[in-house]
Formats: sequence, structure tokens, C-alpha cells
Amino acid sequence: MSTTATAALGGRRRRIAVVMSMVLAAVAAMTISTLFTESEAEAHGATVFPGSRQYLCYFDAVSANGALDPYNEACQAAFDQGGPTPFYNWFGNLDSNGAGRTVGYVPDGQICDGGGRGPYDFSAFNDPGNWPKTHVTAGDTVQWRYNNWAHHPGRFDLYITKNGWDPNQPIAWDDLEKFHTFTNPASNGGPGSNDHYYYGNLTLPQKSGYHVVFTHWVRSDSTENFYACSDVVFDGGNGEISGIRPGADLPGNDGGVVDPPTSDDPTDDPTSDDPTGNPTGACSATASISSWNGGATVNVTVKNNGTTPVSNWMIHWMWPPNSGITIRDSWSSTISVMGDMQMAGPAAWNGTINANGTATFGFNVTGNLTTMPTMDCIPG
Repeated sequence: MSTTATAALGGRRRRIAVVMSMVLAAVAAMTISTLFTESEAEAHGATVFPGSRQYLCYFDAVSANGALDPYNEACQAAFDQGGPTPFYNWFGNLDSNGAGRTVGYVPDGQICDGGGRGPYDFSAFNDPGNWPKTHVTAGDTVQWRYNNWAHHPGRFDLYITKNGWDPNQPIAWDDLEKFHTFTNPASNGGPGSNDHYYYGNLTLPQKSGYHVVFTHWVRSDSTENFYACSDVVFDGGNGEISGIRPGADLPGNDGGVVDPPTSDDPTDDPTSDDPTGNPTGACSATASISSWNGGATVNVTVKNNGTTPVSNWMIHWMWPPNSGITIRDSWSSTISVMGDMQMAGPAAWNGTINANGTATFGFNVTGNLTTMPTMDCIPG
């Protein structure tokens, strides 16, 4: 259940409705050509608590029928600048070649979107503004949460603005200080869900007033990095959120679970979220493509590279922006989409793959496809 304390926002608000199909809508099949082996992938995620700008803006804007109509004015400005695509892909603020780099690589003033090298335009999320804010108490222990649209090992570096920073200017590296790192935190469920997340106990720093928490997810299995800015107010709050639509549903965010039991802190057990015993990366996917003008047939082989069975595997990938590629039909798989992310799961008969074994599925696409995007295989 979401905890929200909404504040009325003055000024002009333009109401823009953009209806798009959404939330794991079942689709029929997939695409691609050539032979490809999984390495790095366009994984996904964003801070759920304290809620990041892209997470809160999307769930502030989305309506029951999938239309986007931001209530928050800073979110509306971001929508006006970047359009609906970054909203529907709120978990995709990434740089495939970030490799943990910070100062000298991500420019000052572009920290919240990681320098803008990803497939979506999150540049407006760098701007100062009256963003949705999470209200907290300095020194409280809260449950930090980060959506796990795709699961990968690595660390989450948390920074916060220094005392005396200027909230009227875009954030620079000199404005930030690192205050916590989570390494391989546990998760409460599998990938590809709005309400599943990594989590860990976090003691909030001694601050007062308005600050921004910047989260840098550094994957250890590839060079892909993720970026998120969260607006917080240290005013004695308990996780309430202001500046969003009254009654907005915020999956995975329940006010931060203030002072959770310390025994639930997963940071000392990096394998606690892997019930199969297989490390992340224990499965891989290859695709062979037969393409023609305006279409293609794709056959995918999923291999278990581990020593114990893999169950309920999932393959993630993203079509290039504005590619026009759509899946027409599929076999031996269940396919769904979230924004531009494509997800293929097993059919009823091929969900378990024995050690060193394989499973296959395929699909047909419309559109010009000659090279398969990077695929990510996630064991269940």
C-alpha cells in the first residue's frame, strides 16, 4: 500500500493523454537475425524508496487505462520535453558503457541521467524543479528499495547533496558526498514486475531540509550502469510523499518501513536472493535469424551453463528506439512487453532446463531485423 501526502500545486497544467499498451500486455512472439551470445544487456531498474524522479513521475502520471497525464508540474515539464517514451521506460535510465565511472565521465549538470548516453531522453530529469518529494527523519533506519526489472550482481552507490548546496542549479559532483553502498542486495521476488525490488536497511544521514539522493548502480557482470535522483526532505517525516496525484499507486513503495528489523539486512549474504544455487549469468541465449524485406523469423536457444537445474528462466531485450519492429506470433514461449522491453518466458513444458541442457523457442516479426539486440538470460 502506498503512503502519500499530496500537496496542491499551483500554476498552469496541461493535460496530455497518451494511450499506450502497458503492464505486461501479452504479445505474440519475437524477432532477429545472426547468431548472438548473451553478454551485457539493457537491464532495468530505478529507486523505489526513496522514490526516484523517473519512478514517481511515471506512477504520478499513469492512469487506469494507460494514459499519461502528469499531475506534478516538474514531471509535466519532463513529459513536454522528452515525450512519453522515457516515462513508459522509467526503469531504463542507463549507459551501456558506464563501467562505474563518475567524475570526468558523467558531466556536471547531467548526473541524474548519467550523461544522457542511454536510449531514452531523461535529460529533463536533471533540471531543478518542484519534483515529488519523500519526507523522512534524519538518523532513521529505513528499507531502501530499488526495482529489479532485470536482475544483475553489482553495487549500488548512494550519494547525497552536501549541506549548503544550491537547489536552483543542476547537480554537480562537488555538490555530492557518498554515504552508503549496497553490494549484491537481496530481492523480494523475480524480475519483470513493478512491485519487486532489491532491498536493504539504510540509516539516513544527519541532514535537514531539502536534499537529493543520487543512486549509481554499477553492474559487476558488464559495463552497464544505471542512474537515479531522488528528492527527499528531512523534516521529521516517515516516508510520506508530497507533490503527486492524490491516490496514486506506487508499487513497492510503502513509506520506507521505518526502523525495519536489523536481522533482515541482506547485505552480508550476497547469495540470499538466489534460491536455485545458480549464480546470475548461469544461463545464456543465442538467436539465429532468417530475415527478409519487412520481416524475420527468430529461433532462440536458451542454455543452462550451471551445475544445477534452472527453472522459470526469462529472456530480456530491447528493440532499438523507433525501430518499428513488432512480434507477430511465437511458439514455445510466453512473450510480454513493458515499454520498449521485450520479455520471453517459458511455455508450460520447457520451464526447467537441466545442467548443461537447452530449451528453444521462436517468433516471427514484422519490420527490418538483421541483428538481434543484446539478450539477457535470467534464471528463475
